[in-house]
Amino acid sequence: MKKGGLGERLLLAVAPPLAATIIRLLYASQRREIVGQEGLEPLWAAGERLIYAFWHDQLLLMINSYRGPGARILISASRDGELIARVMRCFGYDAVRGSSNRQGRAAFRELVALGKEPFELAITPDGPKGPRHQLKPGIAELARLTGRGVVPVSFVCSRGHRFASWDRFLLPYPFGRAVFLYGAPLRPAEREGSEAFAARVEAALIDNEARARACLEAHGVSAV
Repeated sequence: MKKGGLGERLLLAVAPPLAATIIRLLYASQRREIVGQEGLEPLWAAGERLIYAFWHDQLLLMINSYRGPGARILISASRDGELIARVMRCFGYDAVRGSSNRQGRAAFRELVALGKEPFELAITPDGPKGPRHQLKPGIAELARLTGRGVVPVSFVCSRGHRFASWDRFLLPYPFGRAVFLYGAPLRPAEREGSEAFAARVEAALIDNEARARACLEAHGVSAV
């Protein structure tokens, strides 16, 4: 498809509201649990704003589970990222555009600036190209510079399809059982370096997903 051509303009006009509708229907069809978010409510009430980290393959329905005071989402500056950013606008959320591959420094500076505003921040720290479930260090540095806690978030479901992409992207099927699990905020310890804190956040994300899978297994089903 020619960049900036009629086909691309039609795609960017039509696809986002259609995709948002499909996402809402998929979410509504799930027998779902949102675990741990209630523990964040006192922090929101006190005016604290957080950074949310979740793996790239789990992002499709993540926005539906969020009940916080409002967020900005880091999305790739690619053409695919433009489509995703427009879908997120259908849900009322703006994007910060950039990644480790494109416009990364500018996006990071914008995230640091937003750290002074009353918005929360959301990042897929293994995106946009992986390696899968390996956290890039930028989120740890962002937490250090903004003074915000990092909340690990996981999504698992009992029915779905995994694509043969680098992240094995998860498309949930309708009428499955799903768990969204929000962990406790992690904060850098005094004199803890960014690399050490990043390793701790990565370990928390891995543990968080295991806990979410255990929640599903308690209902007698396994995660895809």
